[in-house]
Amino acid sequence: MTKEDTNHVQQRALGVFTAGISNGEFGFPPETLIALDRGKGARLWDTTGKEYLDFSIGWGSCLVGHAKDEVVEAVTKQAEKGSNFSYLNSHALELGEEIKRISPAIERLRFCASGTEATMYCQRLARAFTGKTKILKFEGAYHGANEAGVTSLFPNQNLPFPTPELTSAGTPLARENLLVAPYNELEITAEIIAANKGEIAGVLMEPLQRCTPPLPGFLEGVRALCDKYDIPLIFDEVVTGFRLAYGGAQEKYGIIPDLVAYGKALGGGYPIGVFGGRADIMDHVNEHYIGQENYVWMASTLGGNPISTCAANAALSVYRQEGSYLKLFDLGQYLRTGLRRIIEAHGEIAQVIGDGPLAQIVFTDQPVFNYRTTAQGNKKKGRVLMLELFKRGIFLNPMGTKLYLSLAHDRSICDDFLSRFEDSLVHVRDIE
Repeated sequence: MTKEDTNHVQQRALGVFTAGISNGEFGFPPETLIALDRGKGARLWDTTGKEYLDFSIGWGSCLVGHAKDEVVEAVTKQAEKGSNFSYLNSHALELGEEIKRISPAIERLRFCASGTEATMYCQRLARAFTGKTKILKFEGAYHGANEAGVTSLFPNQNLPFPTPELTSAGTPLARENLLVAPYNELEITAEIIAANKGEIAGVLMEPLQRCTPPLPGFLEGVRALCDKYDIPLIFDEVVTGFRLAYGGAQEKYGIIPDLVAYGKALGGGYPIGVFGGRADIMDHVNEHYIGQENYVWMASTLGGNPISTCAANAALSVYRQEGSYLKLFDLGQYLRTGLRRIIEAHGEIAQVIGDGPLAQIVFTDQPVFNYRTTAQGNKKKGRVLMLELFKRGIFLNPMGTKLYLSLAHDRSICDDFLSRFEDSLVHVRDIE
């Protein structure tokens, strides 16, 4: 394709989609818009034929890599047999049994089509089970595009805790139904929970929030507080599930929630959501109780469809292969160490955070341990850096909240990334 063809793609996209993006969040400048055509492993190609190293990896959903052979084979075979029955099928049954086997939190589960739905259902179940209305979340955490997920997501007013800030318009009920605490600050969290114990239906959290690991004792402390006040603890494992360990954050950190939500990497690149937990809580979605006061309506047209569930079973077979998690953690450590080395060599001041196959760069000289410490970073410099990397053929989200690695990445791809990162870093040197 010629440059004119590229411009035509941009014009077409801007004529159809708000800001030229079909699924939101990326926020690329209009002149940089592209249309992706295919992906294989850790690489993408756009409609002009340009190749990119992918460090977004489907927002983390393609942990196995793009077009992984085992996943492609499973989906191809199932496609001939039907794509959706909106009912129990053999692939869903097999997948449900495996998830229950590896998740100590889950006695019963249900499928839906996304992580957003999964975390939403967890909140609704907690409210039905307790008869209370408020959910406590941690500032800066994203739990999908439901009200709790987008409230106090990118706050800028530094409101006193536990007051929520509406990051998204159209979510007025969040002011009444949400409480907000600072991640990794157990004392303040304990004060908030104690003061509102009679109203809190559940505590919703990412065990590893965005790219910020929990400080020693924090998760244990939150679990103890939930036990003390008989409040369900909800883990959003949409990102951490199957990424930090085969058993996710529950396995890595040894903390067991009462409800848990999964998505992203579970589907091997296909849409999927799962929510589950204690049987006495999950029983509120039992359709035999329709009409009763505490019944929770649950339905998902595409939840547990045979295409997504057979893809997920294939992805899990890849994760179970010997050395998968050693590789993911080695690559993550290798990338973060390389980033720190280059940043130091160029006299820049930044924190490189993350765990497992995740990394984030925050331009600040202060330790980063929650949203407000992250927000102290130079966002302008961070965005320019991300866009410079994009210009150099690194596909990522210019918001800069996460760099994702996959099993298709290797050290040579990381070295290529680091070389382009060093070239890009020069362009942010004088940004204040």
